Amino acid sequence: DGYRNTNQVSDDYRYQDGNYDAANDGYHRGGDEPAQEEDAQSDVTEGHDEDDEVYEGEYQGIPHPDDIKEKQKKRAPAVDDEYRDRADLMAERMEDEEQLAHQYENIIEECGHGRFQWTLFFVLGLALMADGVEVFVVGFVLPSAEKDMCLSSSNKGMLGLIVYLGMMVGAVLLGGLADKLGRKQCLIISLSINAAFAFLSSFVQGYGFFLFCRLISGLGIGGTLPIVFAYFSEFLSREKRGEHLSWLCMFWMIGGIYASAMAWSIIPHYGWGFSMGTKYHFHSWRVFVLVCALPCIASLVALKFMPESPRFLLEIGKHDEAWMILKQVHDTNMRAKGEPERVFTVSYIKTPKQVDEFIEIQSSTGTWYQRWLVRITTTLKQVWDNVLYCLTAQYRMNTLMLAVVWFTMALSYYGLIVWFPDMIRYLQDEAYDSRVKIFDEEEVSHFTFNFTLENQIHRNGEYRNDKFIGMKFKEVRFEDSLFEDCYFEDVRSSETFFENCTIISTVFYNTDLYEHKFINCRLINSTFMKEKEGCHIDFEEDNDFLIYLVSFLGSLSVLPGNIISALLMDKIGRIKMIGGSMLISAVCCFFLFFGNSESAMIGWQCLFCGASIAAWNALDVITVELYPTDKRATAFGILNGLCKFAAILGNSIFSSFVGITKVVPILLASSALVGGGLLALRLPETREQVLM
Repeated sequence: DGYRNTNQVSDDYRYQDGNYDAANDGYHRGGDEPAQEEDAQSDVTEGHDEDDEVYEGEYQGIPHPDDIKEKQKKRAPAVDDEYRDRADLMAERMEDEEQLAHQYENIIEECGHGRFQWTLFFVLGLALMADGVEVFVVGFVLPSAEKDMCLSSSNKGMLGLIVYLGMMVGAVLLGGLADKLGRKQCLIISLSINAAFAFLSSFVQGYGFFLFCRLISGLGIGGTLPIVFAYFSEFLSREKRGEHLSWLCMFWMIGGIYASAMAWSIIPHYGWGFSMGTKYHFHSWRVFVLVCALPCIASLVALKFMPESPRFLLEIGKHDEAWMILKQVHDTNMRAKGEPERVFTVSYIKTPKQVDEFIEIQSSTGTWYQRWLVRITTTLKQVWDNVLYCLTAQYRMNTLMLAVVWFTMALSYYGLIVWFPDMIRYLQDEAYDSRVKIFDEEEVSHFTFNFTLENQIHRNGEYRNDKFIGMKFKEVRFEDSLFEDCYFEDVRSSETFFENCTIISTVFYNTDLYEHKFINCRLINSTFMKEKEGCHIDFEEDNDFLIYLVSFLGSLSVLPGNIISALLMDKIGRIKMIGGSMLISAVCCFFLFFGNSESAMIGWQCLFCGASIAAWNALDVITVELYPTDKRATAFGILNGLCKFAAILGNSIFSSFVGITKVVPILLASSALVGGGLLALRLPETREQVLM
């Protein structure tokens, strides 16, 4: 491209007529005329006539479009584009993109890293925080929601997986659209969908509608991850990119901490809500769902004040808009540094050859829905072409290797994240069952039970003329017992059963002792009156405190890993970070064989999460850097969608082995991490690479 050696730093370079050039003092001057003072310039433009109207962008350093066209005509080939082979056009576009990549890197370095990037950092961080919150919401509300909605075990499982299904579809669809419609616009669409349906899900009462709302909410938030990283990376220079994308990942951790803290402080207060009649109830877990939508709403509002990615605008040929945004970035950072006099020296930026043909339909053509249908199908076809492009010879090997690494990482991580709480609960249940009290051949008559019976087994007992009033049975079993002339009133029960019992002349009034709780029993002359309304399902008594504590500590434990990965990302490289982190995480998995207590399981969970976060951060960075601008969000969306599919598989596989064996989950997670880590070492290093 022809650099001229000067004593000026790279910030002073600008691109003119296909060549890099450096002004003597770093300021752009029009022609050979001497620079004028600011006041003098204002005087010159004062009182001009409309006939003498000058191009408005001239005062901002933007060349007039007619001048640019003239220069392009001088360099243009004799044959029009419509008669040229598409391969020639693509070759010319790729050459333009390579020139733009290097020039854009110099421009970003001239703009500096300062107030603008930090503002965008927090705005996009809130969007990433909303993604982290979404992963935890359903797990926290299930213990309460299952009672309100009368959810069976299969319904609970579907509700847990439906969010990942929505995120999988959203990542591919919205990530692809971000390469065609723009980063900012698609991120606004993504956050709007999530906020609207998350808000709606807190009010719906039926299971089916609630499931649908969480599905669409997940679809919306699924698009944030690919768009956020593509968006932010295009405002960062090569030296800052790895570090600051890693710092951005911390907001996912903050989202988990926020969700845990809000659940801890809101859900146990069951009275924080209201009721409308007997059918509509708004309990505290619904308040929690509303509060979890706040980061998404905050990011959505703040995003309105952020510009589109100038790198994306240059890719689609919008030179002047991109120039204005880059000037805004430069001026914002210079003012914050106390150097407002620094002038943005770039006057012209290379724009790639535009090859895609998008035919705009006139308003008089067809009906409105036909025009929209053509636009939508054309855009979706372009997205599909981008998906296929990621599998062409140039990118096929990198895409396949990244897909395996993403899949193995997600299968192990999300599988173990579900397995840890389930194993802790299983250990609790084992300890609880070991404390069971057994009563044999007891005889009780004319006694009133008005207290809770818990974790007991009564065998071959006889109960005559006894009253059970205003009490609760919890984990109680009556086996081969006799109840005669007894009276049950206002009784609640969970996991309570009567097996092979004889029940004679007994009245059950306002109880939840439903028919399925009497197994092989003989009921003689007994009456059931005014059964309690609600679900005929026994719910597990979850230790809410432990659930929130485990999630809180698991989220907090990634803080050291985040800090270390951010500081070392640009020093040791992305590949060593991924491989080292995954192999260390695999070693942590083997120590789970020694986790035979609650505290040990919590400790190993924290260690595993802290070791694996560096691999996640490096995967995000290398995925952004391996693909060109017009394919970046699409590729990230495909790989992130595959990650969510692996999460669904991991949740299903690992949870099925709880209480059966620890060997299969541990060996599966370890082998997946080792295989993925070794394969990651074969990926190309992108630390010194400019964004194409």
